[in-house]
Amino acid sequence: MKPKYFSIPYIVWMGIFVVAPIFFVVVYAFTTADGYPTLQNFAAMSRFTPVFIRSFLLAFISTVICILIGYPVAYILSREGKRVQRLMIMLIVLPMWMNFLLRTYAWMSILENTGLLNRFLAFLGLPALNIINTPTAVVIGMVYNFLPFMILPVYSVIVKIDRSLFEAAQDLGANNFSVFRKVVFPMSLPGVLSGIMMVFVPAVSTFVITQLLGGGMVMMLGDLIEMQFLGTAYNPQLGSAIALVMMFIVIVFMYFVNRFGQSDEKAVGA
Repeated sequence: MKPKYFSIPYIVWMGIFVVAPIFFVVVYAFTTADGYPTLQNFAAMSRFTPVFIRSFLLAFISTVICILIGYPVAYILSREGKRVQRLMIMLIVLPMWMNFLLRTYAWMSILENTGLLNRFLAFLGLPALNIINTPTAVVIGMVYNFLPFMILPVYSVIVKIDRSLFEAAQDLGANNFSVFRKVVFPMSLPGVLSGIMMVFVPAVSTFVITQLLGGGMVMMLGDLIEMQFLGTAYNPQLGSAIALVMMFIVIVFMYFVNRFGQSDEKAVGA
């Protein structure tokens, strides 16, 4: 059997579960419920502008927080011994083995008004915090669930950087901060950009976290699309149009992120 035939199952899988759904989304987005061509579905999206803004803003905030937490963790982890690295990687990946819903439910028990956090604050004599059913709770849930997708790509790049480059920079008079700024960070940018895409894309389209930690009070694009397909406001044509626009914005975002990464790689190489 020729090697090219081994790709047939993959092509069939992609055709059924990726290409076909996108095709139907495009068809639904440009047609009415009776099957006639129309652009009214896109025109009707204007009233959901706040949802678009909120979704991209919260996804951006979550991504920035993941960078601020994940990069130092990945950097420190890469400088530890192999045994410590294996242990820490296992601890980072271990929560991902648990069901996504269970992890989010756990945060509900922590953040709710009578949850573990407020009980602890009451024990210390501090006022309770009203976090549940707010955008803050949604951001906390997204950061917790998507943080490993930032740590792992950054770590996998930093750990492969040749240590002799650090020693050479130090021999030339660079201090630790200069070594990080001129050697480590530029060479780790591919991992950072991969982490950004792996966090931002699922964050902007999430709906489970907003429903559980936002209590239905913080609507994002995922909730809006689900409402059009499965909710009382059944309108798959409008839902398809929203999904199509969201996909277009995400693709444009990924394109510019990749272009930024390529320009930085050329600058480092120069």
